[in-house]
Formats: sequence, C-alpha cells, structure tokens
Amino acid sequence: MASIYDFSARDIDGKERPLAEFKGKVLLIVNTASQCGFTYQYEGLEALHRKYADKGVEVLAFPCNQFGKQEPGDADEIKTFCTTKYDVTFPIFAKIDVNGPQTHPLYAYLESEKRGFLGSKSIKWNFTKFLIGRDGKVLGRFAPTVKPAALDSVIARAL
Repeated sequence: MASIYDFSARDIDGKERPLAEFKGKVLLIVNTASQCGFTYQYEGLEALHRKYADKGVEVLAFPCNQFGKQEPGDADEIKTFCTTKYDVTFPIFAKIDVNGPQTHPLYAYLESEKRGFLGSKSIKWNFTKFLIGRDGKVLGRFAPTVKPAALDSVIARAL
C-alpha cells in the first residue's frame, strides 16, 4: 500500500527531495499562491510550524498557478515573497500542477486518498490542506476556507 513516502518532489531551490525524509512526522501539505485571497494563511501556517516543529510536525508548501494564475512568479520570486513577507521557514517546493494531465504524482495520490466537498477528487482552489499522519497516511483534507489556526487541535491529536 502506498504512502506519501513513496513520492519525491523538487524543492524551491531545484533539489529533488524524497518525502521519505519526513518519515515519522505529521505533515500539513498545502497548495499555495502568492496573489490569492487566502495568501494571508502563510502567517497561520508559519505559526503552526513554529509551534509544532520540535514535536515532529512539518508544513510543506507546494506553489501552484492553476487557480486564477495567482502564482505567476518563478522559484526565486516565490521564495523571496514567502521569506520576506511572511518569514516562512517551512519547506517550500517548486511550482506544480495539482489538477489535470500534469498533476504531480503526490497530489494525484492525495486526491485519491481523501476526496473533497461532495466527493470531489480535484483540488478546487489554493490553500487546500492535507494532514498526513506519522505513518504517511492521509488523515484529513481541509478546504481553503479552513484557517490554519482551526487545525491546531487536529494536529495536536495527530501527534
């Protein structure tokens, strides 16, 4: 049976990173965008990361330009935006597709494991969140409207 540890992804600096390096941690995987109405959630994601990093939680950001073309920048622009505007310290990955024929394999897996509203498989917008347990299995899927702070107790239970 597959888990997220079977996948790898290129990080924002262009290095291929096996997700197995996060084995044993609770993960919050989020498709992000720098020019979205939900971009402010970077602040809440960073707060969760800082609160729980020493307890074994990682937030992983996957920029995506598929929704309203709200992530038009290149890797350097995305990295600079996240680190200067929101002081992001959690891992940011290279821009990917989360829907369609070029869907990143990780997202194809996530979508098949936890469906969204009314059983929908596809991601509907930026800042959809997936919570992954220490065993690499998908525990939950949360809509873009769910603020990071609302996930605090869910993350605490996953620990």
